[in-house]
Amino acid sequence: MALHVPKAGFQSMMKDGAKHFSGVEEAVLRNIAACKELSKVVRTSFGPNGMNKMIINRLDKLFVTNDAATIIKELEVEHPAAKMLVMASERQESEVGDATNLVLLFAGELLENADSLVRMGLSTAEIISGYDLAAKKALELLSGLACYTVENIRDKTQVAYALKTALASKQFGYENFLSELVAKACVDILPKKNTNFNVDNVRVVKILGSGVLASTVISGMVFKREVDTHISEVANAKVAIFSCPLDVSTTETKGTVLLNNADELLSFAQGEEAQLDKEVKEIAATGANVVVCGSKVGDMVMHFLNKYNLMVVRVPSKFDIRRLCQATGATAVARFGAPTKEELGSCSLVHTTEIGEERVVVFKQDGDESAISTVVVRGSTPNIMEDIERAVDDAVNVFKALTKNPQFVAGAGSTEIELARLLGTFADTRTGLEQYAIKKFAQSFEVVPRALADNAGVSSGELISRLYAAHQAGKTNVGFDLASEADFAPSGVTAAIGGAAAVAVADARELGVLDLLAAKATAIKFAAQAAVTVLRVDQIIMAKPAGGPKLPKDGQRDWDEDQEAPQME
Repeated sequence: MALHVPKAGFQSMMKDGAKHFSGVEEAVLRNIAACKELSKVVRTSFGPNGMNKMIINRLDKLFVTNDAATIIKELEVEHPAAKMLVMASERQESEVGDATNLVLLFAGELLENADSLVRMGLSTAEIISGYDLAAKKALELLSGLACYTVENIRDKTQVAYALKTALASKQFGYENFLSELVAKACVDILPKKNTNFNVDNVRVVKILGSGVLASTVISGMVFKREVDTHISEVANAKVAIFSCPLDVSTTETKGTVLLNNADELLSFAQGEEAQLDKEVKEIAATGANVVVCGSKVGDMVMHFLNKYNLMVVRVPSKFDIRRLCQATGATAVARFGAPTKEELGSCSLVHTTEIGEERVVVFKQDGDESAISTVVVRGSTPNIMEDIERAVDDAVNVFKALTKNPQFVAGAGSTEIELARLLGTFADTRTGLEQYAIKKFAQSFEVVPRALADNAGVSSGELISRLYAAHQAGKTNVGFDLASEADFAPSGVTAAIGGAAAVAVADARELGVLDLLAAKATAIKFAAQAAVTVLRVDQIIMAKPAGGPKLPKDGQRDWDEDQEAPQME
């Protein structure tokens, strides 16, 4: 009789407490389920009618926003598969600065459709092959769907028209006003070589009070602080910037001065004052009339700065010091003394003013001399201003991408429906099993108009059918017209189904609803790659977590306290 030897499983190789999942049911479908839940979180925040999320992070900071990048960042996702989608969204944010929600939405829909293909019997290898083919074909088709090009990137009207959609998705109702602000802020500081545009050169300063429509753009920099001397305004300013303290120089080691009488004490103090007087006088002799210090200013130095009628502004942020050097053309001096002529900067006007109830210092440049623009955002609450700041940041990033590729495609779901239609035709030309995956990839594009309709409270099924009918008729730019209440249904057909609002479709190009071609292409590429990466995982191996004993669930017991032994009756 043969001896039965039990098989040593994978679990026997690992420490106690390790976890191992394998196969379609335990690994693939489990990962897909986690990614689908993450996609659902941001789906209701998609589009102009997207809802806000209220998030309180681990530091008890409150966020109220519909910006997907901020939501995902503050959620601190732990699931490894869902993290892949988060990383794809973060890469989209860093490269383009817009369409981060589209990455999560589209990747989640791809995985949801992959779930149904797996349950039909297709292997993950066949699904991955079909998705790769479909992604390449979609990017080829997308380049031929461009419907608008910004011909002159220095024309503020054209730029504002192009940025309007990116702002409407975050701040619907303020897109016309904010697009003009961002266009002015970006075009005014655009270098001679367009591709050298730096998004950090557009600053945002938030000042509480009034409303969003009171926001403005200033060519130069704005600091929420007051000057430290009695001079409050200087025209045609010569600016000297110091990154060191303006005070009596001290040695690195302690020193002792032996004074025998009062005369020696008096002469010692007078010598110190004379040295400071000389140094400040030399600064004034260079023609500088505005001094910016990145550190402290001593009381004695302040006295002499007032004596020689120099305006003093303290800016403790090193980042702001660097930006101010760029705005004025100055060089930060690391020593207390007279700067050279090359180290001085210039500014048309430096003055203090009051915005709302906040005193500010403005470094203003006239004409095309400014290298920095500041958007002064007003609002009734800090959360509103932070959301406006995020919208402005997205629009500035879109402008940066615009300097490299000025092409746009029609928005409002029209481009996605056209891609779905064309990919469906392409799938019919394939003979292998990957055609099912290609059709599901095409069907995944429907998630964009479906999410727009659901968030607007209209029937998504009717919208999809209307869009397909219009695109089959050759109207490739027709999308969801959520701003119109008109009923475009044929006579005798009720637009509202089940009490839902009327579904209207219109030419997105004529409505001015445009999406950046580069942002759309990058989002499709990143979403497809993230979905394929998740599908390639067939095993999940989790080692035993490091660390000591965990806190009890009740959270009340102290591990240092001795537990009472049970008493015998």
